[in-house]
Amino acid sequence: MAVLSVLGFAADMTLLATGESDTMEPVAPAEFSHHAAQDYQSLLMHVAAVRMLKLDARLVGRATTTLARWRETSDPRSQPLFDEWARILRERAWHLAVAPDERGNQLRQASPLSTLLPEEERLAIIRRVKALKQAGHEARSA
Repeated sequence: MAVLSVLGFAADMTLLATGESDTMEPVAPAEFSHHAAQDYQSLLMHVAAVRMLKLDARLVGRATTTLARWRETSDPRSQPLFDEWARILRERAWHLAVAPDERGNQLRQASPLSTLLPEEERLAIIRRVKALKQAGHEARSA
């Protein structure tokens, strides 16, 4: 821990040890391409949804019900992602829902968690990402 502290990672290790790393504010991408903006927006929504799930475990039931409904009518190619979501919900493996890697992006594209967010919060995240994208565009144009 002393070495991690000197390197500036002690706070990150504390968050990991307490299980709060899955509700940390994600870092915005340096470049806001269309895909990067969409991925970041989805990540922000999922961090917000995980916060809600940690406060109200009944929301897991709502997400599970949504997932079951989707499974009945979805393309069979989506089933492996839905299987993974069923496991995430069952095990409360929220770190997988907010993983900032490519697998996390894939999972979020088939996620029932975004349906949990209140409309106001969802729209606030969309506006925030739009403003960041616009600011990046203006900075590049200057």
